[in-house]
Amino acid sequence: MTTTEPGLVGSPLPLDALASVPKSDAPQKPKDYTSDQEVRWCPGCGDYVILATIRALLPKLGLKRENITFISGIGCSSRFPYYLETYGMHSIHGRAPAIATGLATARPDQSVWVVTGDGDAMSIGGNHLIHTLRRNVNLNILMFNNRIYGLTKGQYSPTSEPGKVTKSSPMGSLDHPFNPLSLVLGAQASFVARALDSDRKGLTEVLEAAARHRGTSFVEILQDCPIFNDGSFDLLRKEDAGDHLIPVRHGEKIIFGDDGQHCVIRSGFSLRVAATAEVDEADIIVHDAHAEDPSYAHALANLSSQDLEYTVTGIIRQVRRETYDDQARAQVAAAKETAPSDLQSLLNGSNTWTVG
Repeated sequence: MTTTEPGLVGSPLPLDALASVPKSDAPQKPKDYTSDQEVRWCPGCGDYVILATIRALLPKLGLKRENITFISGIGCSSRFPYYLETYGMHSIHGRAPAIATGLATARPDQSVWVVTGDGDAMSIGGNHLIHTLRRNVNLNILMFNNRIYGLTKGQYSPTSEPGKVTKSSPMGSLDHPFNPLSLVLGAQASFVARALDSDRKGLTEVLEAAARHRGTSFVEILQDCPIFNDGSFDLLRKEDAGDHLIPVRHGEKIIFGDDGQHCVIRSGFSLRVAATAEVDEADIIVHDAHAEDPSYAHALANLSSQDLEYTVTGIIRQVRRETYDDQARAQVAAAKETAPSDLQSLLNGSNTWTVG
């Protein structure tokens, strides 16, 4: 069965990423996805709540456990495959997207997930990340962003704020950090979202949408490292967090704050935050995650600031386009139909020469 979801751009494609993944015969519970391995993260680590959220989500997808695979690179987050009762692979630093690409292409009956961190994905793994997004392989990338190297004991990462004092930058980091959402949008990602680890409801909604998106979904999860970068996202968890968090939902006006006192409006080619009471209601932006032109998504991503004064969460962009693995399988099938019937013809190929 194929369809195009309302409001999504692109030609008719399979209903969702899970259309060809075998379904479970019986209802499932989170404990069905809990492995016998002892969870070994530092007390207070944001990984715990992310793990619990995913364990609760997987039964809702209704898939056979043997048709789900989690692949990780290197880092604290990369312990994930050990703690889930699915197939999994703890792979090489930064190379998880490449391994996942091979699996997704060879096995369309698998729901493939990549679990990575800001160091693993955006430093040594940067090239693998952008090319996976560019190709739009049918898999999910979850990037845990704690803005620090945790496993290697507290060096600054590609997302650390300028001036960050760490073991590798005792006088403060001079590096300008990546804005992960801008980076992946520049790589033509078809699904881009962000969630906060402590927001179970928002995180679950984003993860379920990512799981069903056909193509590469990228979800940045803002996550606390209590040992080497404790409190890095506290501004988004305090009583006045509503003044800083900008949750977006497709088709709804971008109004935020505990009393809806803030909103987002256009400012030239960019967006800016304004006081709701001081602008015309018609000027308030209506979030369009399905816009074919990525310039709006870029403007929304750039509204998020490194100092967390404003942080956009939710699904930033979700569009349809052909996936690499679907096209690769179709190309293989076409090649088989036109392949020579005998070995000698295959070896000769279409270009032969006679030497006189």
